[in-house]
Amino acid sequence: MQKVNPPQSKWSNIVFFLTALLIVAADQLSKMWIRGSLPDGQSLPIVGFLKWTHVHNTGGAFGLFQGQSFPLTIVACAGVVVLLVYALIVYRRFPFLNNMLGKFALGLVLGGTIGNLIDRLRFGYVTDFIDVGFWPTFNIADSSVVVGVIIFAFSLLSLEEAVKEKG
Repeated sequence: MQKVNPPQSKWSNIVFFLTALLIVAADQLSKMWIRGSLPDGQSLPIVGFLKWTHVHNTGGAFGLFQGQSFPLTIVACAGVVVLLVYALIVYRRFPFLNNMLGKFALGLVLGGTIGNLIDRLRFGYVTDFIDVGFWPTFNIADSSVVVGVIIFAFSLLSLEEAVKEKG
């Protein structure tokens, strides 16, 4: 088994936590702004098909599971714990997964999960406001989770390709 390079490990953990912190801050500040600027249900056209629409989402992604805030809160708490355990402990058993891109992706997922979890704990719903018309209204936290999962999957696929090329 390959040893983890401690300096890289330290920097990748910094990237992980800093990414999560920046996403939580951007998410919460944007939601605070929308709650203070636009009444629930109201829309403000921005450009083309993009508008800000203040929505209280008591469900999950894409409006699924409406009214299930408590179970979704439990799932989000479990997700945060799993991400932290992986990022701080489990990666040592799989050092080939410990890279900057993977930690950045997991930081995006953690930050987005925490951003929406804060809303669920404070209000019992998540504030959504980015409305592109043809897609359910979403927020920065939602985007962060989706982009983080895509980047993490890409990093795993890239790793698999590198292993195939060596073998």
